Amino acid sequence: MADTQTTVTDMQWFVLKVASNREDDVREKLERKIKAEGLGDLIGRVLVPRERVKRVKSGQQKVAEHKLYPGYVFVEMVLEKDGKIPERAWYAFRDIQGAGDFIGERNRPNPMTAKEVEKIIAEAEKPDAGSSVKVEFRKGDQVKIREGPFESFEGEVDEINPEKGLVRVIVSIFGRATPLELEYWQLEKTKDGDSAAGAGD
Repeated sequence: MADTQTTVTDMQWFVLKVASNREDDVREKLERKIKAEGLGDLIGRVLVPRERVKRVKSGQQKVAEHKLYPGYVFVEMVLEKDGKIPERAWYAFRDIQGAGDFIGERNRPNPMTAKEVEKIIAEAEKPDAGSSVKVEFRKGDQVKIREGPFESFEGEVDEINPEKGLVRVIVSIFGRATPLELEYWQLEKTKDGDSAAGAGD
């Protein structure tokens, strides 16, 4: 029986596990295979959501790109009425080096929820980095200075300036609380930083 007779009409989104650092390679090969083998009726979009953020180091701004979900590729496709991947699509995935199994049972993947799909689509389609710098600290975080004249000093995040990538940290110097303005990359969270963040505000 042909795929067009056994598959449902609406495409759903599924999560394909892939080898580390092979996300883009798998996506590109899959898209080429869809076009070459005429699989567009079974497989729709293939996404590797990522974020582009500006980072500041030593006064220089650079745009860095990061995959939001390393080890996963998001695939839009139809299933057979019994929940299985159509045979033509199944062989297409099997032929791509680096592609693993879908999340779910071996040949019956679990579709993503509407809320999950909405989030993935929004992340994949959002514009490039804006003017803000990615600063992975919050007020109240306990941090350690890892570079500069105050290396190894520990303190608490007091204020963050994402536009400039600067973090103001309160550090005890000679027994006095002293504010230091540092670039975010000069800092790292201490082990109790996460727990402190929740109590900082």
